Amino acid sequence: MKTVARPARRQVLALGPYSAWALLFILVPLLFVAYYAFTDDNFAFTLEHIQRFFFSTADGGEVHTYLLIFWRSLKLALISTAICLVLGYPIAYIMARAKPKVQKTFMTVIMIPMWMNFLIRTYAWMTILQDTGILNNFLAALHLGRIHIIGTEAAVVIGMVYDYFPYMILPLYSIMAKMDGKLLEAARDLGADSRRVFRRVILPLSLPGVLSGVTMVFVPSVSTFAISRLLGGGTQMMLGDLIELQFLGGSYDPHLGAAISMVMMAIVVVCMVVMNRFGEGEGEAVLL
Repeated sequence: MKTVARPARRQVLALGPYSAWALLFILVPLLFVAYYAFTDDNFAFTLEHIQRFFFSTADGGEVHTYLLIFWRSLKLALISTAICLVLGYPIAYIMARAKPKVQKTFMTVIMIPMWMNFLIRTYAWMTILQDTGILNNFLAALHLGRIHIIGTEAAVVIGMVYDYFPYMILPLYSIMAKMDGKLLEAARDLGADSRRVFRRVILPLSLPGVLSGVTMVFVPSVSTFAISRLLGGGTQMMLGDLIELQFLGGSYDPHLGAAISMVMMAIVVVCMVVMNRFGEGEGEAVLL
């Protein structure tokens, strides 16, 4: 009995610090957010703030409905995630099949931007994309004409793709690097062409990395606020900007800000559950 109790006690001691950290910095803040979301100024239970998200309007520049801001956030997050996936998948595959030295070089190039501060990277893109910035000066030098990008949805998407692109490549690369090359050789020996090898072997085996990458890009994209505020010029308000406005702006309303946060978290959780369900049972390759 003593030998059985000791491992269990060690397990409890090992999980103790993590459990305390999760309780203090994850569960307690979420409880506070939920408490503010479902109470009024007198801290009485109410659903008013949840209803305001779906039926009221937001101030600031043009008049937007909160729901319109939500759809813009969802749209730009999906576009950014799709671009990261389309660009990141072949890069991750090339990295996984390259020699070790080449893999290290690829990894260094991908990680270097992450060593810089997030705001510095965003300000750098402001310098590049503004009407008198590097990009337009280059186009003008080639007599191609200047284009207006800063302050548009395109600028926000560019910023999100640049900042979150490594979060798509890294999980894809980690999965593909473990992929057994003998499976690809066996598929070709059995007569499968390149398309069938990709569809029947590579894609199913890499699907866990795809789901992880999509989650790691989509979640911060849908809740971003610094990128949309700086590159969007304040005209492309997203959910993160709306939440910040309720806590730090002139229309101080922490209850509404908490309610919007709860709605956003619920949407993110639903998306993650759907993606996880979608990926169940797809980890094994099927050769036909």
